Amino acid sequence: MATHVLFVCLGNICRSPSAENIMNYLIQQRQWSGQIICDSAGTASYHIGSPPDRRMAAAAKTYGLTLTGRARQFQTADFERFDWILAMDRQNFRDIQALDPDGRYAHKLRMMCDYCRTYPDQEVPDPYYGGPEGFTYVIDLLMDACAGFLEQVVEPSLVVTGD
Repeated sequence: MATHVLFVCLGNICRSPSAENIMNYLIQQRQWSGQIICDSAGTASYHIGSPPDRRMAAAAKTYGLTLTGRARQFQTADFERFDWILAMDRQNFRDIQALDPDGRYAHKLRMMCDYCRTYPDQEVPDPYYGGPEGFTYVIDLLMDACAGFLEQVVEPSLVVTGD
């Protein structure tokens, strides 16, 4: 059975689609296609239907990555559809939590940077209002966090133990 992972930021045009595409790239490298299904969403409705931000796409391209997808807004149905919901920052984490007032899905919600292996960041910074270096930094940070998520969460579940 596949593991379903949702990446969430504010507008779903910079950080979360980058995380989705980076994760898909890492999954393909490990030949785990079909075992992990990724998607991304935003907590706000600002950019619904828009492709990833061109500056984010340009930064990703320097790593050989092509960002695909269209922005959508997080929906309460996503709590049921996904095994893991990874928020890019505390505000988006709180916005998602607010849609689950009883905490029924709290076990699925985590911060993306919880899985960083080398970066000390606790949040993925929003590069939207900054220069090109911010977009590049976010790609580096997400590469680290996505690889860490695969190592900490997915790989242990794929190991088959004998009796």
